[in-house]
Amino acid sequence: MKKKWIITLGIVVTIILVLGVKFYMNEKKLDEEMIKVVYSDEAKEVFEQRLKNLDSKALTKEGIIQSYAIEKESIERNPMGGVNVTLIINKESELNVTYTLGKFDGKLDGGGASISKELTEKLGLVGGNK
Repeated sequence: MKKKWIITLGIVVTIILVLGVKFYMNEKKLDEEMIKVVYSDEAKEVFEQRLKNLDSKALTKEGIIQSYAIEKESIERNPMGGVNVTLIINKESELNVTYTLGKFDGKLDGGGASISKELTEKLGLVGGNK
């Protein structure tokens, strides 16, 4: 009786370990896929277009937004679908925009955006006026 109990316990522990490893590997694969999407040329086009919507002279010498960098640690799955990612503007961490990237009609595009207070003020977007 005791031997059966030990064998059953061993099988249960093995199943739990296998499922845990499988879950971990699936999560790791998803994370790698999200990073690949965020650093893709398609995402770059989306980011640059969205930044130009905020600042018509973005990514030029005349623009307020002169450069951006992806904050790698910010990349995460959005519970509503898509991927959240934060862009650091002009190498100043307080100037940032967080986008939700997702596939819409088979094409990568930005969903919602959250603009930091400091960037909003710098762009003159306070009160909805540009």
